Amino acid sequence: MAKPVVITDDTFEDVVLKADLPTVVDFWAVWCGPCKMIAPALEEIADEYDGRLQVAKLDVDHNSQSAMQFGVMSIPTLILFKNGEAVERIVGYMPKAKLVTKIAPHL
Repeated sequence: MAKPVVITDDTFEDVVLKADLPTVVDFWAVWCGPCKMIAPALEEIADEYDGRLQVAKLDVDHNSQSAMQFGVMSIPTLILFKNGEAVERIVGYMPKAKLVTKIAPHL
């Protein structure tokens, strides 16, 4: 069962930008209610799309450099990276089915 991978500012480039798979990065924080609401959907997506999609989580309170670099102004923000480029941005809570409709075209 695939799980989201925890990343930091230091591992962002290697894990996300140089990834062989499209990667969804969840910019989140422990205190964020909507972040907690979206987390189970992201865990299911990580498992269901294992081998086709990587899901990563970046805590913005401890890794502000990456959040600033990609213009994350509110959380949760999900950014889908493909071949090192941001190709989709989702801001705020969204149910799993709607998340999949945004992500699937890029796989």
